[in-house]
Amino acid sequence: MSEKKKKENDVDAGAAASGARKAPEHKRRAAGASRSGANARAARQQRTDGTDTAAAKTSKPRNASGQRKTGGRRTKAERSSLFDFPDITPDDVVNAAADTPETAVSSRSAQNAAKGRRSGTRDASDRKTETKLRIIPLGGLGEIGKNMTAFEFGSDIVVIDCGMGFPEEDMPGVDLVIPDISYLTANREKVRGILLTHGHEDHIGAVPYVLKQLNVPVYGTALTLGIIKNKLSEHRLDFKPQLITVKAGDKVKLGVFEAEFIHVNHSIADSCAIALTTPRGVVVHSGDFKLDVTPIEGEMMDLTRFGELGKKGVKLLMCESTNAERSGFTPSERSVGGALENLFTANPDKRIVIATFSSNVHRVQQIIDISIRHGRRVALTGRSMLNVVSAACELGYMHFPEGTLVDIGDIKRFRPSDLTLITTGSQGEPMSALYRMAYGDHAQVTLSTSDLVVLSSSAIPGNEKYIGRIINELSRAGIKVITDSVFFGVHASGHACAEEIKLLQMLLKPKYYMPIHGEYRHLAANRDLALFAGMPADHIFMSDIGKVLEIGRNSAAWGGSVPSGKVLIDGYGVGDVGSAVLRDRQHLSQDGMVVVFASVDTTARLILTAPEIISRGFVYVPESEDLLYDARKAAAEEIQSGLSQRKPDIETIKERVRREVAKCLSSRTGRNPMVIPVIIDL
Repeated sequence: MSEKKKKENDVDAGAAASGARKAPEHKRRAAGASRSGANARAARQQRTDGTDTAAAKTSKPRNASGQRKTGGRRTKAERSSLFDFPDITPDDVVNAAADTPETAVSSRSAQNAAKGRRSGTRDASDRKTETKLRIIPLGGLGEIGKNMTAFEFGSDIVVIDCGMGFPEEDMPGVDLVIPDISYLTANREKVRGILLTHGHEDHIGAVPYVLKQLNVPVYGTALTLGIIKNKLSEHRLDFKPQLITVKAGDKVKLGVFEAEFIHVNHSIADSCAIALTTPRGVVVHSGDFKLDVTPIEGEMMDLTRFGELGKKGVKLLMCESTNAERSGFTPSERSVGGALENLFTANPDKRIVIATFSSNVHRVQQIIDISIRHGRRVALTGRSMLNVVSAACELGYMHFPEGTLVDIGDIKRFRPSDLTLITTGSQGEPMSALYRMAYGDHAQVTLSTSDLVVLSSSAIPGNEKYIGRIINELSRAGIKVITDSVFFGVHASGHACAEEIKLLQMLLKPKYYMPIHGEYRHLAANRDLALFAGMPADHIFMSDIGKVLEIGRNSAAWGGSVPSGKVLIDGYGVGDVGSAVLRDRQHLSQDGMVVVFASVDTTARLILTAPEIISRGFVYVPESEDLLYDARKAAAEEIQSGLSQRKPDIETIKERVRREVAKCLSSRTGRNPMVIPVIIDL
């Protein structure tokens, strides 16, 4: 080959190696992040051996300024430097973006860049087989209470909260409702523990029932576990539960998960959010929270720690929604003390009865402090009130002089002006202490017009009707009732309003978002706050109980569902009250019951005892003799018809009697009582 030809080939090879144009620094970095390893190797090989390619033959060499190169040959060092790109990791990209002022709720552009770089190093088969983080709500979505969420990764499951809910109106005889944990019991070998955010019943009320089926460690703060110990003592477990005390700032390792407890303000002391570090990123579960800058005791919520987590990167924020419809900020708990102080001052001669949440130890402490300043003794009534105050005093969360509290049985020794009663029943619960007072059934307390009743609480959605009944009953007796709507300030919510939710969103900057804790309207309002803050709609997941969200390295999508629902508790029975039992109870409550008794001899084909009818809740028997005579006649005819068959069958006879008697009663009254035939073959 001639020397001239050889030089031309060298120039062409150098042009190919330079990529025809030396790009600016930021463009070269982007190109380096997306270029595959195979292309880079080919380019390096091309530089070193001068391989003649189609690109090399057609490309036009240019200099650094982009002008066409007329001649000359780059040195080996110059050509090599074109491919010496800085090593940028996905975390570098995310952290750099998170530190910029322009970063919105989630560092989406940075994470997308990281996603693109990762995708260049993992082939399709890796993506298909990657293990996903599965987030499984078992309660608390589309409803108030029953809060419970499972987090599953591979062979490990952790659960956050284990709450109960109130029975609905169509659940006669049901005491409380807990989540269906059949998915957890079917995977019991994976469950590493239960993490509790705080000590409210809607977050811990199901613990005794769940532990009977899953004996796993339970982690919670001191007051939370103190309340649980009182509950467990009533259930008489045949094993010693594993209760592990933690405090804000502690981290707990459970399988592949690490849980960090973060201090928040709420209407009960010792409340925490939980940051769950997983192989697919950090998930923050807010628990119940509010921003209280003047808390009664302790410090305001740990905004610093939330900000630190946001800088490092949060994959998912699960944020409570209870007050998402309310604008602004939630009032401080301290503001309630001033309103109550004014009530005591304005009513010096009345006995003051205050109903509040038993778990709100700061509210109870304020009431006791105000009573002491006004020279009053304090009596507590209601089992949960006594249990919580006992636990709070034992753990040092409440303080008052000895002799301040008096037994509820001794209150008659005190003048009304010298006494304050603190009671349960602020939600109008049947058989609560305030309920029994209102209906004159309380063994120690009889209310009169010289009493002032204060409801230092707000209505949990769904309980408005029950509270209204108590207020009406008290008003009928001439007793004055004060509520937050009448005397503003006697209650402060423990839940975040819209501005507090937006603040948490901005601090954490999550990639994905899931509203939790509330009816659907509350969840929707929370979703709208995230949208307003700039979160993409397809990064917000409106979930439902049992619906599984799967989170991968760079993705989040629905992943089917698991068995879920409600388990009804009636007395000591757990789950033995199902839909069929509820239907029967509803039927009985609406139209009553009719029982048909008779005895027969199917062998001799004889009626030994003529049909008799007993009615309960259907008609008043003395005024319905004609109706019941016709029903007995219809029953006798059907029994005789059944006995006349070639092979009399007692079950067939019962069904025919039930059908004909029901038809007779319905045609005469327009009602449909439950008909139960009791026919004995002697």
